[in-house]
Amino acid sequence: MPGSRTGRMPPVQRAQGRPAAVHPQGAPSVGRFLARARKAWDRPLTAYYLILGGSLLITVLGLVMVYSASQVTALQMALPGSYFFRKQLLAAVIGAGLMFVASRMPVRLHRALAYPILAGAVFLMALVQVPGIGMSVNGNQNWISLGGSFQIQPSEVGKLALVLWGADLIARKQERRLLAQWKHMLVPLVPVAFLLLGLIMLGGDMGTAIILTAILFGLLWLAGAPTRLFVGVLSVAAAIGALLIKTSPNRMDRLACIGATDLGPGGTCWQAVHGIYALASGGIFGSGLGASVEKWGQLPEAHTDFIFAVTGEELGLAGTLSVLALFAALGYAGIRVAGRTEDPFVRYAAGGVTTWITAQAVINIGAVLGLLPIAGVPLPLFSYGGSALLPAMFAVGLLIAFARDEPAARAALAMRQPRFGRKRAGGSAAERKSGRNPGRTSARTPERGSDRESGRGPGRWNTMRRRAAAARSSGER
Repeated sequence: MPGSRTGRMPPVQRAQGRPAAVHPQGAPSVGRFLARARKAWDRPLTAYYLILGGSLLITVLGLVMVYSASQVTALQMALPGSYFFRKQLLAAVIGAGLMFVASRMPVRLHRALAYPILAGAVFLMALVQVPGIGMSVNGNQNWISLGGSFQIQPSEVGKLALVLWGADLIARKQERRLLAQWKHMLVPLVPVAFLLLGLIMLGGDMGTAIILTAILFGLLWLAGAPTRLFVGVLSVAAAIGALLIKTSPNRMDRLACIGATDLGPGGTCWQAVHGIYALASGGIFGSGLGASVEKWGQLPEAHTDFIFAVTGEELGLAGTLSVLALFAALGYAGIRVAGRTEDPFVRYAAGGVTTWITAQAVINIGAVLGLLPIAGVPLPLFSYGGSALLPAMFAVGLLIAFARDEPAARAALAMRQPRFGRKRAGGSAAERKSGRNPGRTSARTPERGSDRESGRGPGRWNTMRRRAAAARSSGER
């Protein structure tokens, strides 16, 4: 062929037969980007990092907003401007220690703590009703004074107690195959939950009672309760709740303030309306940190129940969406941990903690947005209040421990090597000189096999309720 001694087409003529595809280097296609994102999202340690990072970010951002929202309230009470922030910072430091301890405890120790925590919670909640010991705050008798300015709210410990004890109870009954009978599913879980609810309602705190009811329903749902049984318990709880609301003028006023845009007769909707004002004046990026107007005596409970409204005013839509994204990531990670484990206690405890944090966040944010009645519950990990922060951080430590305990996560953590100060295990000097790295291959292999180990294959992925229902129908429970 002319132009070539070897008979092959010259490079220029060969290129004319097929036009070169236009793919700018460094700009991957959308499909490749989505595949990489899906692969990164499905790694064994994704849930671990989401729980740890999301909870810490929520807590740190909450500290910043508590400092900003509480300064005016502290000055009005003739206290230093950083008074509430310092107390919250102390609670966050103690809570971080509790979270670390809980994340390092084995599962059997968590189960062993279930009954002591439940007994302690019931005892403290009963002490609240003893004259001279219990304290009334905002009309609710649900506090115990520890001396000075320190108080505890035992009902917050009751949430953690119900999660741990309920998960241990249902797991033991599943191991003995007793959950196929409805009486074993309800007794003693529902009576003990009603005991906690009764002690809470004696103090008039219906918001916390709603959270405990949500935890109870979450445990029953995870246990695979039949629909008729689930609907029956829900109907009884709804009837009791409607009676309690109907017999309380204060609760009726809160119910009437859903979606309110004016203050109402006598200012009954003052808090709800000013919460909407705060969110509306924030715009996209807010008025700036510390520049809230509503916290200057217009918005009650600006650093506790309505701190989300101050966040919207100072950080704008971007700030509120960031908080929502963090809670959504935390909720997704909790569901992922509960769905991938084979340990019944881990599944029920992780599901209970996720239900607790997610339901409380939805109720608080829904009240601030005017979509739900004001229940008087704080935003978990975010609002001011050490009594609410400490049990919540311990519960997050439970999720971290469960996420670390997954087989694939254990394998991935075992393969992690320190970046400085140590040489990688394996490989002789000759292998390192030749450029071979057996450690990299061995570190990558378990991660591939961990898909089958953790149940990520398409054949083994099932929802938690479907798995429980299948176990009940086969008699395994």
